[in-house]
Amino acid sequence: MRQGMTFCNFMPCFRLMKFLIAGLGNPGEEYANTRHNIGFVVADALAAGAGARFKPERYAGICRLRYKRRTMVVIKPSTFMNLSGKSVRYWLQKEDIPAGQLLVVVDDIALPTGVVRLRMSGSDGGHNGLQSIIEMLGTTEFPRLRIGIGSDFAKGYQVDWVLGKWTRDEEEIMIPRVELAVEVIKSFVAVGAMQTMSLYNSR
Repeated sequence: MRQGMTFCNFMPCFRLMKFLIAGLGNPGEEYANTRHNIGFVVADALAAGAGARFKPERYAGICRLRYKRRTMVVIKPSTFMNLSGKSVRYWLQKEDIPAGQLLVVVDDIALPTGVVRLRMSGSDGGHNGLQSIIEMLGTTEFPRLRIGIGSDFAKGYQVDWVLGKWTRDEEEIMIPRVELAVEVIKSFVAVGAMQTMSLYNSR
């Protein structure tokens, strides 16, 4: 490296090198293993891989991880899905993390079961958790990792579907896809969204 050059000349310089990873879901045993809680499942897998545990703090269960000289503040909002924005905004402000270094992990009925897609921004797509975050942050410009849960339900039964339990066949599909989602999160914090989308969005 030539004298006077820094690491930031070669890699994206992320403010504070700190990221907020928000896995969305609903707290409580009655919601465990439901399709709507895939964000919690991915957050748990991310933490478990680092040997970390969540502890209850204001508006969320939280753990902090280190990966490639980056810090990940991982939260599972305890505000219930429809008020996810309250938790996300609080932790962004408390940790002084900009919205561009937020990654929301969320279920998506518009994607087939197990499909994993990273997006830089977008509308709420009818998802109450994303809607709450957009309202509280006042922007749609934040990355989100969308996890497909499929849409095999009759008209008018969307709520029953998203709050329903995974079938055994779906679980077999989802186990390796959760592992993939963890890889995507690590890539996001290490090399940024654009390169990560190029590497993973076609898988």
